[in-house]
Amino acid sequence: MSFPVPALLRLSALIVSLAISPALYADSMKTAHTNAKHKAGKKKPSPAADAQSDGEFVNFGQWREVGLFIDDMVARNGFNRTELNKTFSKARYIDSAITLMKPAPPGRPKNWTAYRLRFVEPVRINAGMQFWSKYEGELTRAEIEYGVPAEIIVAILGVETMYGSNTGNFRVMDAITTLAFDYPATPNREMRMQFFRGELENTLLFARESHIDPFSLLGSYAGAIGLPQFMPGSIRQYAVDFDGDGKIDLRNSPVDAIGSVAHFLSEHGWRRGLPLVYPVKAPADDAAAQIWQPLLNKGLEATYSVDDIKTAGIAPMDNPSAMPDAASDLKYGLIDLQNANGPTEYWLASDNFFAITKYNRSYFYAMSVIDLSQAIRAAREQ
Repeated sequence: MSFPVPALLRLSALIVSLAISPALYADSMKTAHTNAKHKAGKKKPSPAADAQSDGEFVNFGQWREVGLFIDDMVARNGFNRTELNKTFSKARYIDSAITLMKPAPPGRPKNWTAYRLRFVEPVRINAGMQFWSKYEGELTRAEIEYGVPAEIIVAILGVETMYGSNTGNFRVMDAITTLAFDYPATPNREMRMQFFRGELENTLLFARESHIDPFSLLGSYAGAIGLPQFMPGSIRQYAVDFDGDGKIDLRNSPVDAIGSVAHFLSEHGWRRGLPLVYPVKAPADDAAAQIWQPLLNKGLEATYSVDDIKTAGIAPMDNPSAMPDAASDLKYGLIDLQNANGPTEYWLASDNFFAITKYNRSYFYAMSVIDLSQAIRAAREQ
């Protein structure tokens, strides 16, 4: 999963993935952290620096916050202190991860059309058709077991890593350690560092459980791993051994990736057979806007009935049959997809749409997955 957007991503999406529920490690950062970091011995890049890591030597073991993290890992998870000290002495500081996590410059308008064109395009559609043909049996099995259509699984893997062609070359330990203890200055810095400390804990636990060197894990600049760009916490919680070889390997097993994506979505609210989105239009006058605009963008959950939507003045784009059945007890969310200076698109989104946003917390991401899935299915059926 790529993070924040395809990778996701890795987050997911990041999921990346991303979107995903690690056990967070709580710790307080000190305001003098930046000065302490330099006093702790940050040096010029070493000639021996791992090229894949794109990092420089920093003795993380001398950082106070890292020491507290090690104390906690020893107390709660039974790690050996000496071994953890050795591990963090080998971690490298990834400047590019910090740069890529910085927010975009203010004032740039959102543009759904431009975003969509990055993913719903001929190369990705053709690659998706080939992937579907190669793994048709496994995709059908995942759909039967988890209720997630094959095209949705294929589209997520296409958006995230182009079916494994770009899974990332950062050492996960380096990237996550850097972000866990020196996340860039943003309004949510403390929360994000807590998130990455949870993922650092999960990285070490996953490596121990899998009997692998944590530095052997490669992924995105945010630490997302494999074809589906799962964060380490999501691997531990949602990844499955779908090829039945006795191990979970999202880096080298497309079949494990297929099953894991389907399992993740099913665990995050996917409902078998439920439609995804409905195009709608909203009244343009200011008085009506005061009624329907408060329904917009209420997070990542479907919260309104069809009657709620209709009462607010939201109507189907073309004909009444384009709206879901008002008699059902299903809930929906009203979302907008902004197009810079062009007209905004409005959609009713079901629980299945919002399940995709749990993979990556972006309406643009979820809609690009939906549109790519439809394009791949249409091309396949021609």
